[in-house]
Amino acid sequence: MVVVPRCVVAASLVSVVFTAQAEEPPVWGVGVGVISTQKPYQDSDRQYTPIPVLHYENRYFRFLGTAAEVKLPALQLSETQQLNIGLIARYDGAGYSSDDADILKGMDKRKGGFWGGAGIEWQNPVVNLFTDWTHDLSGNSSGQRLRLGAEKSWHLSEQFTLTPRVVASRYNSSYVDYYYGVRSSEARPWRPAYRADAAINTEIGVRSLYAFNEHHSLMVDVEMTLLASEIKDSPLVDRTNENRIFMSYMYYF
Repeated sequence: MVVVPRCVVAASLVSVVFTAQAEEPPVWGVGVGVISTQKPYQDSDRQYTPIPVLHYENRYFRFLGTAAEVKLPALQLSETQQLNIGLIARYDGAGYSSDDADILKGMDKRKGGFWGGAGIEWQNPVVNLFTDWTHDLSGNSSGQRLRLGAEKSWHLSEQFTLTPRVVASRYNSSYVDYYYGVRSSEARPWRPAYRADAAINTEIGVRSLYAFNEHHSLMVDVEMTLLASEIKDSPLVDRTNENRIFMSYMYYF
């Protein structure tokens, strides 16, 4: 069978979870995917973004989609437990343009950015626990994110794997205010000024992976984010959650 990463990181994507180092040949894969996202801004339309997907991985480095990881030496705790540590980089696709929704007209554009940081994962037979910290290297939002999550992979057959997860993500006030705040210069009678504080969102997701054979695989990742009150109280927002669906086809050499 093809070597498929235990955790797949989507463009935005997602989330970075760490894989164990192994004495295996490098993995090469190319594919195509599409991200379907419903952001919480008032009357905003669902967005569909096609993306190319490249996957390269060896025992020291991993690149998949818009995320990269430098793997540091793992700590073997027992035959069934291991700590994986990595330095990570990713592209954050958050943000909007003033023409994305009527409520955003007259707002300055909010940009995404390149983020970097570090994380650790505890692999064990019960449930894998992970945490990571990243910050906005581009300086657009001056954001910081701290995540703590758990996931469990169920191998329902030789070809099909199902991995549910739950993640708590804390964003600092600079990040929340950049994307959900309203500056005094942007305030209107129907859109009052708003300064947002730090927030903790809860993400619930499930990833399914079907490997047709050693070369071809299909992945679907569905995620819903329950928004903190600091975000829901923004005059730009009229939803209690946002959701994302990522689908990709990969060919492995």
